[in-house]
Parts: sequence; C-alpha cells; structure tokens
Amino acid sequence: MPCVPHQGQDEGRGPAPGSGTRQVFSMAAMNKEGGSASAATGPDSPSPVPLPPGKPALPGADGTPFGCPSGRKEKPADPVEWTVMDVVEYFTEAGFPEQATAFQEQEIDGKSLLLMQRTDVLTGLSIRLGPALKIYEHHIKVLQQGHFEDDDPDGFLG
Repeated sequence: MPCVPHQGQDEGRGPAPGSGTRQVFSMAAMNKEGGSASAATGPDSPSPVPLPPGKPALPGADGTPFGCPSGRKEKPADPVEWTVMDVVEYFTEAGFPEQATAFQEQEIDGKSLLLMQRTDVLTGLSIRLGPALKIYEHHIKVLQQGHFEDDDPDGFLG
C-alpha cells in the first residue's frame, strides 16, 4: 500500500482548507515549530526555529510523514547479510562510534567482519588497543561463535 498523507492533508502541508482535520505534531516537529517540547533542546541543540509557511508541518524526525515507513530498512539478524553501514551502526550502537568509522574506511561488511582475526582488529584497523580488544573479544568473537555454531562455516561464503 503506498504511503499517502493523512485524510484532509495535502502532501504534508497541513490540513486542507475547510477540512476540519486536526494537525498532529511529533516532539521533533514541535521543536521545529517553536513548541514547548524542551526534552530535545539543550546547550548542544539548536534553538527552535518556526518553519516558514508552506513547509511540511507533519514529517517525522527523518522527514517521513507519520505512519509511513521511513525508507530505512532494519539491519538483518544474520551478520553475514550486514552491509558496511550495518556494521558501522552495530559498533556505534555498541558504544564505539569513533572506532565504527574504521570499519567504514576499511569497507568491512558482515562477511568480512565474521572472517576477521584478532590481529586484524588490533593492527589492521588503526584503532587504539583498549577499544580494539573490547571490540574483538566482546563483539566480533561473540558474533563469530554465534554464527559458526548455527551454520556450516563454509556455507556463508557462497
């Protein structure tokens, strides 16, 4: 089913004149509109600025209308199927955002990640020793063990 604006709305520009439909705002939209959602504002956040007339009033935080898929796919459960960006996202979410960029620079996808050895992580990625050890022992090794226990070790390369 295609993603369509809410009833009475004209492609995210708010309710159609005379439609009587209420506008619904997200916290992100309220902040953009100058609303009182202060949770997302802080010393590092830009101050709220009202949107000029004619700009979309109802997009979600990623610019997608509410109720519509964001266009961003979920990371596959099987690391073999991870893209480079899935690997970067995994390590960023695991608390290693600086080191995650090394995986992106070296174009490490899920298959490559599962093939990595300890020395690859410690010396091949140019990251500090402490985080490299944690990444290998607590993440890569665990992903490898989970994958190779479940599957035939040669089956994922095909």
